[in-house]
Amino acid sequence: MRLRKLGTQGLEVSAIGLGAMGMSGVAGMANMYGAVDDAEAIATLHRAIDIGVTFIDTAEVYGPYTNESLVGRALAGRRERAIIATKFGFRLDGGKRLGVDGSPANVRRAIDGSLERLGVDHIDLWYQHRRDRDVPIEDTVGAMAEQVRAGKVRFLGLSEVGVETLRRAHAVHPISALQSEYSLWERNVEGDVLETCRALGIGVVPYSPLGRGFLGGRLPDPATLPPEDYRRKFDPRFQPDNYARNLAILQEVERIAAGHGATAAQVALAWLLHQGDDIVPIPGTKRRQYLEENAAAADLALTAQDLAALKALQGAAGPRYSETAMASIER
Repeated sequence: MRLRKLGTQGLEVSAIGLGAMGMSGVAGMANMYGAVDDAEAIATLHRAIDIGVTFIDTAEVYGPYTNESLVGRALAGRRERAIIATKFGFRLDGGKRLGVDGSPANVRRAIDGSLERLGVDHIDLWYQHRRDRDVPIEDTVGAMAEQVRAGKVRFLGLSEVGVETLRRAHAVHPISALQSEYSLWERNVEGDVLETCRALGIGVVPYSPLGRGFLGGRLPDPATLPPEDYRRKFDPRFQPDNYARNLAILQEVERIAAGHGATAAQVALAWLLHQGDDIVPIPGTKRRQYLEENAAAADLALTAQDLAALKALQGAAGPRYSETAMASIER
């Protein structure tokens, strides 16, 4: 697996990472992508390290808490081979997510909890998961920078913020990565956000690069998914009218994949990698089979014709989140 740099401060990661959220779910939705299987999840994390997918992404809110613990157990004895990214920024109570909290007090509380659950003495990349509009970003990032000086964190990141916040945060302490949704069906990062990241030397880490499984080409009709599955219950793009329209995106991706003897997922990931050396997608999976398929996308070379056809796709029909969830995103 080739390496890529995020930011200008020396953070180097595998060109494709591994998102661990689906291994545990998220606060209030433990089985958001189906039943969890800790044994297979740990085997997947072990296999990731073995094949060079060493950039592992987790968060305090995943579980909550249990995903960091799972990643920590899996990486015991393998810590020196992994780049661990985690996130903080929500107010949690009894397993429920009550809102965002970017206060310096929450920054200081969160870091020690994450270190303990992960079983490590430092975190490689630490993100604020969602911006707290009631707290100046300078205060939040200033408190995060304290953890860098204390040796608890190596590099800082933000998630789902806009241009002004990026600039203000970067003026306090270098930001190495912006994690935001970016894929063939979610293109909102393109334009001023991506341009600002490049002007400031900030890497981009796309989450949900496969459109929550849609671009993998194997997802059944949402109506057949388990009742508790997040996509069936909450995701506007998987609701009947939008889903039918979005199939056209998948069909074009599958057409290009057939020409390469590849899968739709590999084309979707390769497309992101072709957008710039500063982009590192973190497809989520809890199974070794899909991990290895995703990793192979790093070696898929798309043609100029492929890239032109994919660029012409206009993104998905429907908003990417509910109205409430969209309110937590800064763009």
